[in-house]
Amino acid sequence: MTPDLLDGLDEQQRTAAEALRGPVCILAGAGTGKTRAITHRIAHGVATGTYAPNRVLALTFTARAAAELRSRLRALGAGGVSARTFHAAALSQLGYFWPQIVGGTLPQIVPSKATLLAHAADRARIKVDTATLRDIASEVEWRKVTGRSIDEYAVAGRPTPGSLTGEMVVDLQRAYEALKDERRQFDFEDVLLACAGMLEQEPRMALQVREQYRFFVVDEYQDVSPAQQRLLELWVGDRRDVCVVGDASQTIYSFAGASSSHLLDFERAHDGALVVRLEHNYRSSRSVVDTANRLMRGRPGALSLTPAPESAEDLPGEFDAGLPVLATHRDDASEASATADAIAALIRSGTPASDIAVLYRVNVQAAAIERALADRGIGSHVRGATRFFDLPEVKQAVLALRGASVAVTGEPLFKSVSDVLRSLGWTHVPPEQRGAVRDRWESLNAIMGLLDESPPDTTLRQFTDELLERQSAQHEPTLDAVTLATLHASKGLEWDTVFLIGLTEGLVPISYAKTFEAIDEERRLLYVGVTRARRRLRVSWSAYGARSTMPREPSRFLAEIGIRTPDERGSGARRATGRR
Repeated sequence: MTPDLLDGLDEQQRTAAEALRGPVCILAGAGTGKTRAITHRIAHGVATGTYAPNRVLALTFTARAAAELRSRLRALGAGGVSARTFHAAALSQLGYFWPQIVGGTLPQIVPSKATLLAHAADRARIKVDTATLRDIASEVEWRKVTGRSIDEYAVAGRPTPGSLTGEMVVDLQRAYEALKDERRQFDFEDVLLACAGMLEQEPRMALQVREQYRFFVVDEYQDVSPAQQRLLELWVGDRRDVCVVGDASQTIYSFAGASSSHLLDFERAHDGALVVRLEHNYRSSRSVVDTANRLMRGRPGALSLTPAPESAEDLPGEFDAGLPVLATHRDDASEASATADAIAALIRSGTPASDIAVLYRVNVQAAAIERALADRGIGSHVRGATRFFDLPEVKQAVLALRGASVAVTGEPLFKSVSDVLRSLGWTHVPPEQRGAVRDRWESLNAIMGLLDESPPDTTLRQFTDELLERQSAQHEPTLDAVTLATLHASKGLEWDTVFLIGLTEGLVPISYAKTFEAIDEERRLLYVGVTRARRRLRVSWSAYGARSTMPREPSRFLAEIGIRTPDERGSGARRATGRR
């Protein structure tokens, strides 16, 4: 037994961690410690000898999440376990087997689907703009991950991008596939399809892969697409040692082919499967948890979260009868200004900027809040903009540290790293002015901040290796800035304070969400936003858009949660007075 690996788990997490064999389904609500549960489960299996580390494959959906799994597993003594995205695992297998089975080198990955589609459009003599090309790229991805041929796509009844007809979209996809084949290229989705096809058609490949990997763990299983599910089934074969973990309430990628049905039907599809529910929320205060529960009550697969004893406490004055206080503004500019003022007050009171996030539905909403924060001298970081490791100063720092790591010195790690970064302009004291100079300092200071995450005996070479791995996985450090992110981009993250802005009809839910299923996806998206908050959750909406004279209505979800606008509260009081 390995009590050191299990003692820190709650009863539900421990049950999951001790279930090392057979099919296991972990239904894990937001903030319930699912990553802790599965990493301790894997480490426990390795420590007890149940798992050979090199025979475990942990799968997730983003390079960042895979890097986080590897980091945690190393810390738990299970560094030999492979933690990868579906695409990375499939690409690795294709790279190994392609020369043996097909011959020659593996086709190159298409660097830009939209660029290749533009060339295909020229060949097909179809005029398209950049925005339409992006939408067609999404259609190509949806077709492939849902396992449809072009002929099947043609009769699927999909909305057509831009001003194109359905026939034009089909012709463009045929031209795209032909051009891609001529150039001996794969797109991202082809990697999954080609790997699955080779596993089905080449018994020796399937035998070797199944011999290599015996135990499977799939994180974020609610996001699995039909193509990924098919590949998982081929990897597993007729074995039963597969563990899946997910939360149906966080299914927010249905538009890209994801389906929570595999998660919800897991017990039915796997005889004797153990189902474990993680419902103790360790992240958020009671009022945040209660708000999330009200939003999802009665929805398929929704879990009932309960605040754990160690969870955050409500902050005085932040909630009105257990509900977030709703702020109503005349227009988007007023909303952005008031939000920035509130953030400035929090920072003056001692709240680190990195503990604050502003979340919104669409990217265009970022501009107003970014300007308002800049006017107050507050730095912000837009998730999904230029990636941290793609910044010129960060690339320069990584190269300089890598060069310095070649020399063997007995200096402390802090001194070695700080000396290199000082040569690039980093100082102990931040520049007073905002702008490019301060932005550069913040980037270099974020690298310094990674020293706090390194074990005491880490060498400069080890620190640099970890930095290069982070760079490869785009596992960004925490910046001393307010985070601005869409609700989609916020998934998997958390902050002490979250501002949810723009909660109006037409944004949340989005205007093109017309069906019951689409509206329900918007509800789940808001649930993700609510559950990012640890202690402070502020919601707001504005009555008018930036350039519109048409009034807007607050989001229907606010009323469902129980949050009412000041006008609604006032009219309710007047009606009550009239009845008396």
